[in-house]
Amino acid sequence: MKKFLLTSIAALSLILSGWVFASASYAKQKVVYHVNYFDVKRSIGAMRNAQNHINALGQGNHEIRFVLHGNGVELLRKVAQESPDAANRVDSLRSQGVKFNICANTLKGRKIALEDLHFAEQVDIVPSGVAEIGKLQQEGFVYLRP
Repeated sequence: MKKFLLTSIAALSLILSGWVFASASYAKQKVVYHVNYFDVKRSIGAMRNAQNHINALGQGNHEIRFVLHGNGVELLRKVAQESPDAANRVDSLRSQGVKFNICANTLKGRKIALEDLHFAEQVDIVPSGVAEIGKLQQEGFVYLRP
């Protein structure tokens, strides 16, 4: 009986360790997070998802973009200014290579200056948020809308 129990435990241990290894090994992923809403909790949740995504893939094993247009631009304007947690998350994601692409049409239409956005630079601006999402999907990015 002891031998059977020890054999069973050893087999279960191998199965579980194989499962853990299989669930933790991912190929490099290219992902675009689509944000066109203004909701503090949802925006922070989207950034939490991205951080969890990075944690699961491993540093350097990802290419992640946030595309912000319409109300989503508020993530870098109001949310980052009004919520230290949001600002810290944006900074942390950027430091890990996540890019935040901002729709030029939205900035122009809403008369939002680049300096009004949390650490945004000219290189972050794309001509059209929706066109950028389409382009990224053509380049093999997986679309996520948290």
